[in-house]
Amino acid sequence: MAAKPRIGFIGLGMMGYLMAASLRRAGFALSVWNRTPEKAERWVAEHGGDVAATPAELAANVELVITMVVDGSQVRELLLGRDGVVYGAGDGLLCVDCSTIGREAALAIGAALREHGLRFVDAPVTGSTPAARDGTLTIMAGGADGDVAQARPALAAMSARVIHAGPLGDGQAIKVINNAVAAANAVTVAEALIAAAAGGLDLDAVVAVLSSGSGGSKILEAKGAAMREHDYTPLFRTAHMAKDVALCVEEAGPGRFRSAELALGDLRVAAHQGYAEADFAAVVEAVEGRSGGRLGTRSKARKTTK
Repeated sequence: MAAKPRIGFIGLGMMGYLMAASLRRAGFALSVWNRTPEKAERWVAEHGGDVAATPAELAANVELVITMVVDGSQVRELLLGRDGVVYGAGDGLLCVDCSTIGREAALAIGAALREHGLRFVDAPVTGSTPAARDGTLTIMAGGADGDVAQARPALAAMSARVIHAGPLGDGQAIKVINNAVAAANAVTVAEALIAAAAGGLDLDAVVAVLSSGSGGSKILEAKGAAMREHDYTPLFRTAHMAKDVALCVEEAGPGRFRSAELALGDLRVAAHQGYAEADFAAVVEAVEGRSGGRLGTRSKARKTTK
């Protein structure tokens, strides 16, 4: 059996920290780099491996690089900027980006990497921090068949399902559509709960009926209680969801994804209200504001939990 490739993992934020741990549990050796060195050192103390001084240094000693950061500009800087991966990588190194950056950025970064003799797969994830912790994410990969096949063992170690979505950029396109649907659903759930409360209905009964019928959804299951309790302990931050939905709206074009446009407005309002770093269940705050309705107690509200 061939030895598992050594992986360079860049970005140990809320999701990346857990995803890298899944790779380590699966037996991959890792070198890691993070913008905050202390976090990388803490990860190595917990899981083993080594901390690289720069992305370039990391790339010189691995067979596969995975990035998990916030947006396209960060991915470009880490791979192509000063001390970036391209300045340490050997010819043909495969870079796999698990961030959500949109199709346009993925295509542009892939083209720039090819000029340096490197290959690229976009592999955004869905599932939030519980799935990252358990290694049960869903990953939608865009790229050439051979590149996705090479990346698959590492991706499988972090997920329950790896879907080859199509050529480069298609993983990103599907990911932002998925998040736009989730955001629109979150707004619908918030509106439904507020309307039911305004009508004096028993919200436990409302949720029970919705959950067992055609109105049920994963968002109701995952965010309904948090909305009712105004508990926004972050699993997926409002600012990040707004970024992803904005990418979807931009790529779809004006008026083509109206429910996403409406959800984006509410997400931006919630972020402006101070909930940017809170879980996107905080979109209920924007819906409450525009509807004049309220859900239950506000004693558990958390604006800026990090």
